[in-house]
Amino acid sequence: MSAPNPSRNWCLVRLDDNGNEFVVGADLSRAAAEALARQFEARGHKQSYWIRRQQPSSPDASREDR
Repeated sequence: MSAPNPSRNWCLVRLDDNGNEFVVGADLSRAAAEALARQFEARGHKQSYWIRRQQPSSPDASREDR
């Protein structure tokens, strides 16, 4: 398992018409997340896009209990 890269801890989030939030890009640098947000906003959809820092994930989050 590789260590998280602190410079790539941003994500792009979309709010749809029903108030649901979706991560549409993750593990991005801040500059990459901002650029991706501009690309999505330029498409003219009425959804809202914003960037935020990702929440640190637990090392056990991806493990299945057996």
